[in-house]
Amino acid sequence: MATNEESQQSGQALNADETPQATTPATEVAEESPSEISLEEFEKLKKQAAKADENWKQLLRVSADFDNYKKRAARERQEAIKFANENLLEKLIPVLDNFEMAMLAANDPKGGTVEALKTGVSMIYGQLKSVATDSGLEEIDATSKPFDPNWHEAVSHQESESAAEGHVLQQLRRGYKLRDRLLRPATVVVAKKASA
Repeated sequence: MATNEESQQSGQALNADETPQATTPATEVAEESPSEISLEEFEKLKKQAAKADENWKQLLRVSADFDNYKKRAARERQEAIKFANENLLEKLIPVLDNFEMAMLAANDPKGGTVEALKTGVSMIYGQLKSVATDSGLEEIDATSKPFDPNWHEAVSHQESESAAEGHVLQQLRRGYKLRDRLLRPATVVVAKKASA
């Protein structure tokens, strides 16, 4: 209790759950004074700090450049998607013009013969086919070839003595591919053995 009285007398109030601590020179931690560094070490640290600052600034520049690159690449990708068909459509415009002229000629009361119209439509078909081929479209010719489910769609089987079993007997609708990618399978009738 004497300790409590002494601490109260010295102006320090203790709570009920606090225990008084005696301070003795042995328990005090001696503060170490900062050691002095040489001028050479200071200059070395100064150079390292300058290099670190330079590296940090370079990192920020590279990071900003990379962010700008990503934004530019995304913008270019969007534009490429948006205008991907531009070249193809430029090639199709003359075909549309020729179809328009053919329709005008067909509706003209003084118009030409049916043969002239057929010739014009045939020329337009050739022009359209040429544009499609130049753009990478390929026809799938399935006639008399072995049935391939990767390129052909069988709608029926038909008995045949002239065609080998499993071969395409008749192509009902042409198939198309864009280079090596299937766009539409050829619709075919597949031959099977004639029943005896």
